[in-house]
Amino acid sequence: MLLTHAHIDHSGYLPLLVKNGFRGPVYCTEATRDLCGILLPDSGHLQERDAEYANRHHFSKHDPALPLYTVADAQAALEYFRPLPFRQSISVVDGIEATFLYAGHILGAAMISLRQSGATILFSGDLGRPNSHLLYDPDAVEFADYLVLESTYGNRRHDARDVGEVLAEIVSRTAARGGTVVIPSFAVGRAQDVLIHLVRLKRERRIPDLPLFLDSPLAIDASEIFRRHVGDHKLTTAEARETLGAVRYVHGAEESKALSVSNKVPKVIVSASGMATGGRVLHHLKSYAPDPRNTILFVGFQAGGTRGAAMLSGAPSIKIHGGYTPVRATVAALHAMSAHPDADEILGWLKRFKKAPRMTFITHGEPDASDALRLRISETLGWPCAVPEYRQEFDLA
Repeated sequence: MLLTHAHIDHSGYLPLLVKNGFRGPVYCTEATRDLCGILLPDSGHLQERDAEYANRHHFSKHDPALPLYTVADAQAALEYFRPLPFRQSISVVDGIEATFLYAGHILGAAMISLRQSGATILFSGDLGRPNSHLLYDPDAVEFADYLVLESTYGNRRHDARDVGEVLAEIVSRTAARGGTVVIPSFAVGRAQDVLIHLVRLKRERRIPDLPLFLDSPLAIDASEIFRRHVGDHKLTTAEARETLGAVRYVHGAEESKALSVSNKVPKVIVSASGMATGGRVLHHLKSYAPDPRNTILFVGFQAGGTRGAAMLSGAPSIKIHGGYTPVRATVAALHAMSAHPDADEILGWLKRFKKAPRMTFITHGEPDASDALRLRISETLGWPCAVPEYRQEFDLA
């Protein structure tokens, strides 16, 4: 198994894979291994807790509801992780060499280049954006025989406005009407990025002196991992310490509940998960979404079928824990903070290739985004492209 990065939509099936009998090595970067060390057990814990909650309240169609995997399953899977350094070629299977290249998406994220008999195939994984204030740009690649390319934002451009300016406007406007800003955020990368912006805005007095809460033990642990991998991102140890020191951390479940039930003063709550699919943020949404003084601010891509996508599309209510919660708060999105490149930025990275791949396979996007990127690459660069169908096979011989 070759793992590009730690985000749960890429790593989250590994415990079940091992539970079902997989015993091979899982190759990844060191930071990815460290992040999976907190992400996967947390995923198992959430699934155990959700199953227990469903059984207690009898709203699942399964009787009994069972977790996909447990904390113990996740910890067992971590025994098979084999960390590799960036930019060094290593034989992972007889006749196949792998090289992990810097992708810039989150801490430890990698593109993976495979070489066999002189031919190469490059998997972009999730690319990062150029000129990030937190992470380095994705490595330039000059050639690959085949390219498997993500297309999350393949049909759009990110907001060109300054992230700090937009964030300051949203926070200040919400605070002025006595409301709270709830930010569903991915615990790894995005939460740290959001907090860096908020701390800087407070220091520059561009937002009111509101309390900032990070209600995600996972994000707190991830922030500590950022400290241990200083060379993999742009923050100095002092900058990381300043950001972490200006935030109030919510550790226990009771403390988290109190934040929703009794603490009604204007504030900012950053809580997982980023698409509002689970975790503590659901309790905050139940408390704050019905109040028009508040703002629910999404700071990343919202996949179809998630609560985040429903709220951004104007859903009057969302289903949480078997019941419906009305949405009267302002719902906003800050796409400029995305860790994925937009269509222009993807093209900018592709233009650094000195020779076109034989074929570019476009994946990891909604159908309209993938097809839009396919057309743009074909028309702009003249490269052959395909958007593979589910279970479609290609012979690269």
